[in-house]
Amino acid sequence: MKQVVAFLQENPVQYLATVGRDGGAKVRPFMFAGEMDGKLWFCTNNTKDVYKDMQANPNIEISVSSPSYAWIRLHGKAVFENNRAAKEMCLGNPIVKSQYQTADNPVFEVFYLDAPHGVIADFSGNPPYEF
Repeated sequence: MKQVVAFLQENPVQYLATVGRDGGAKVRPFMFAGEMDGKLWFCTNNTKDVYKDMQANPNIEISVSSPSYAWIRLHGKAVFENNRAAKEMCLGNPIVKSQYQTADNPVFEVFYLDAPHGVIADFSGNPPYEF
């Protein structure tokens, strides 16, 4: 898990893919909030389409590449939880703080990735790191 967390932190803007409520693929820029209690946490706003899409179908995939041409593909199920500690962790990011101000903001939602699975790979020809 440490390698996954480090990769996400080193490459702060990832792309999150959902299945839209129209059945089509949707990809959006997203930011990893952090690891807490062995879970990978993210946040969003419950008025956004991405939140509504994940409510309808929680299966998501996240991907990002590094400047050195390594990449991660990470998939799992988005599990929303009213977790104050996770919200406070998210608010440590100035961008998130400017959008939501407090953990009590009624549109502020946090979720973790249940049963995360994926790979970190590159063009070296070496086998990918699978987790």
